[in-house]
Amino acid sequence: MKYSYSFAQMREADRHTIEDLGVPSLTLMERAGAALKERALAAMKQTGAEEALVVCGGGNNGGDGFVAARLLQEEGAKVRVLCLAEKFSPDCEAMKKKYRGEILGRVPKMRFSFIVDCVLGTGLTREAEGVPAMLIDFINSCGAYVVSADLPSGLKENGVAGAHCVRADETVAMGLMKNALLLQDGADVAGKITIADIGIASADEGAEIWEAADVAASFPKRKSNVHKGTFGKACLLAGSMEYSGAAFLAASACLKSGAGYTRLCVPEELFPYTVGRYPACIVQPFRSIDGETLGSDCIAAGMGTGVSEGLFACLVELLPEYTGVLVLDADALNTIAHYGTEILKNKTCRVIVTPHPKEFSRLTGKSVAEIAQNAVAEAQSFAAEYGVTVLLKGNRTVITDGTRTAINTEGSPALAKGGSGDVLAGFLAGTCARGIPPFEACCSAAFVCGRAGVLCAEEMGEYAPDAQDVIARLPRAIAGIAR
Repeated sequence: MKYSYSFAQMREADRHTIEDLGVPSLTLMERAGAALKERALAAMKQTGAEEALVVCGGGNNGGDGFVAARLLQEEGAKVRVLCLAEKFSPDCEAMKKKYRGEILGRVPKMRFSFIVDCVLGTGLTREAEGVPAMLIDFINSCGAYVVSADLPSGLKENGVAGAHCVRADETVAMGLMKNALLLQDGADVAGKITIADIGIASADEGAEIWEAADVAASFPKRKSNVHKGTFGKACLLAGSMEYSGAAFLAASACLKSGAGYTRLCVPEELFPYTVGRYPACIVQPFRSIDGETLGSDCIAAGMGTGVSEGLFACLVELLPEYTGVLVLDADALNTIAHYGTEILKNKTCRVIVTPHPKEFSRLTGKSVAEIAQNAVAEAQSFAAEYGVTVLLKGNRTVITDGTRTAINTEGSPALAKGGSGDVLAGFLAGTCARGIPPFEACCSAAFVCGRAGVLCAEEMGEYAPDAQDVIARLPRAIAGIAR
């Protein structure tokens, strides 16, 4: 398992390494510059570049650049530095003095084919402006191969790219992975990411990044002396005449999850159209919460149901009576947002909410833009306040129970289709029904569905796959992970 960190956590890791562990800050800067030099040399060889322009700011990110420029010179590479800063951090000033090469004091008219970006780092708290913004625009205008130090300059917390943000081909993350490189725009502007071990140690573990080996624990080799009751009962309260497909997709995905039983409960008017569609699934018309429903190991509700007072009344009854795991998706979340989120506090079951940003906006009363600016913290806050596990969907899904947090990095733009959320909800319900705890189930289900999306993209490209194609590749995704 790997970990990723916020800007604040990175600042604390730097402080801990320097003050508590006694590693001099200049030593860390030398190491960072050396790592940057290594990647720059390799990329210059790869691209055939004969000269590197290192663009430095006046902060510690710029200090890394001055070290890299000096070391590139020592390797015999042709290098120039562009620096327009008037003020420098003490460490950056020290490294600037050690660099003996040419420093350009104005933006050159010529264009460079290879640039090392060291303008701004994790200290950015607002839009880049003034000289830094001008340097960023210059870097982007060159059409060069760009290697960024720590972050593409202009990339803000949670991966939000400002109006001025470097588009890098490679990013060398110093010491630890940053959330900003993974979330939202960061996934597009960072390019290939390399983590350079420069001796920074964090006192906390940050956000978990699950890999196949971690997910495999949710799919252990089965014993031979088992039966369908061994692997739990999943119940799906889903569908409407308008959105029948959501119920069918969720049921199909649940059947691939390994749960022993999949029970699909649909509105009475939809029931005749459902009979016989899924021979492996128990299909029933839903009239009320009964003993069979309450006896399920996991219930998932809201996929294609529509928003209604009746659904809200059902949830009001279910939350304090049910003792399993309750997955609230789509219209269950919209219904709660409309009629009252406070019902989430009166429960005996473990609850998972699976919103996309717009649904989360309705739940929290905050705009989608506000959520994007601070996705991890907003999810953590909601999870802690309501005692639920949050699976906040996006190009990088954020999962948190208020104590542990994970960022799922497995996926593909091929999943950007209607129905992908229904697939995830159904698969998650079956995973929970097998007894996997909510946080671990969310991490595993998001990874597996993401891997199925990757398989679709590899076979069909990113445009053609639909939700049924993703379901068809769930078995391969699981098999590959379990191995």
